[in-house]
Amino acid sequence: MKNYIFIFSLLFASFFISCQSNTTTSQADSDVVSLRMDNTTFAEKLKGTTNAKLVDVRTSEEFQQGAIEGAINIDFQANDFESKISQLDKNQPTFIYCQAGGRSGKALKKMRELGFKEVYELQNGYRSWKK
Repeated sequence: MKNYIFIFSLLFASFFISCQSNTTTSQADSDVVSLRMDNTTFAEKLKGTTNAKLVDVRTSEEFQQGAIEGAINIDFQANDFESKISQLDKNQPTFIYCQAGGRSGKALKKMRELGFKEVYELQNGYRSWKK
């Protein structure tokens, strides 16, 4: 019985740790960096990064209602998202956000597939940023 409790505890701990990981890479041999960051960490990293590109992946209507200063708008839900995001320099550090974190998570995955080397995502989106 003690063995089952021990094994269950190990499995639970490893699951919990894997869910807390902020760093993901798309290829084992690459130097791809992709991180989800809280507001403070995101703001500090953005401020301290030279040549950073800030991308708001919300709709243009959402973007017009307010955005982080310096952001450009590339709507993740638009048919031309992939072609527009591909026009950015894939070697340039890119910071992305949406309203709550769902679309930016999907955009992050797509950007890794497209070969972006350094992407940072605002964890809970713009709604948590403006509070």
